Amino acid sequence: MTPLPRDTADPVHTGLPVDTIEIPENPLAVSTDDARSLSVALFHRLRSLAEGTAEYSYVRNTLVELNLSLVKYAARRFRNRSEPFEDIVQVGTIGLIKAINRYDVGRGVEFATFAVPTITGEMKRFFRDTSWSVKVPRRLQELRLDMAKSCDAMEQDLGRRPTDHELAEHLGVSDDALAEGRQAANCYVAESLSTSVGQDSDGGSLPRSLGTEEEAYRRIEDLETLKPLLTALGERDRLVLQLRFGDELTQSQIGERLGISQMHVSRLLSRIMAKLRAGMLEDARDGEEETQVQVPEDDGAH
Repeated sequence: MTPLPRDTADPVHTGLPVDTIEIPENPLAVSTDDARSLSVALFHRLRSLAEGTAEYSYVRNTLVELNLSLVKYAARRFRNRSEPFEDIVQVGTIGLIKAINRYDVGRGVEFATFAVPTITGEMKRFFRDTSWSVKVPRRLQELRLDMAKSCDAMEQDLGRRPTDHELAEHLGVSDDALAEGRQAANCYVAESLSTSVGQDSDGGSLPRSLGTEEEAYRRIEDLETLKPLLTALGERDRLVLQLRFGDELTQSQIGERLGISQMHVSRLLSRIMAKLRAGMLEDARDGEEETQVQVPEDDGAH
C-alpha cells in the first residue's frame, strides 16, 4: 500500500483521517466494495488539492483505475458493435475522467450513479461520429475491417500497396466481394449536415442539396440483405416465392401448380416470410437496438 502525503484537510466522512489514506499498489485488483469506500475518501482528498499538482494527478489517476469497472460495465452494452471492444473502453475512459472532474462528493450522490450516464454518453457520441451512414450488412462491415488490416500488413511485406486481386486472394474472397467491401467502406463515415457544398461558402448546406428519399434505393438495400437468406431456403420455399412474387400467381394458382391446397400455400408463405423477417432483423441489429427492415407482405390474394 502506498500512503498519500499528509496534509491538514478535514477528516473524511468515512471516519478515515485524510492523512492516513492508503492506496493499494494495484488499484485494479481492489474489490468493488473497497473501491467504492476508497473512492469516497479519495474524492474528499481531491477536493482539498490544487489542480495541476503532482498529488492531484496521482489521486485522480488512482480514481480512474479504481473505477475502470464502470467503463467495462457500460462497454458490455455495446459489445455487438463492429468497433473493437478495446476502442469502446478507451472512449469510455475519457467519459470516466470527465465524470471524475465534474463529481461533487459533497452532494451525497454515489459516484457510480453519477458516472455511468456520462461514460455511456461518451460512447454514444463515439458511435455517432464514427458509425455507418447507411445500413450495411454485418458481413460487409467485417470485410471492411479485414481489408484494412490485411492491406496494411501486405504493404509492409510487399513494399507497395497490394492490387485488388492480391488482396482478394489473401482474404480468400472473390474480386466481386472485395469490390462490394470497398463500396461498403464509403458508407462508414457520414458527412456533417452542416458541411458547405460547392466551390464557395455560399454553396449552401448539405441538406439543401439532397433530393427526396428514393424508395428504389431502400428496396435495393433490402434485396441485397435478402440474397443470402434466399439462398439458404429450401428448393420448394424458393419456388413458392418465385411463383408468388416473381410470376405473380395467386395462392390458389400456386396450389394448383404444386398439387396442394390454397390453405397450405398460405401457411407456407407465412412461415417463409417469418423466417426472412427474422434473418433481416438479425442482420439489421446494431448494438443494443434493432433497425426494422421491411419484407414484402403477401396480401393474401387467392
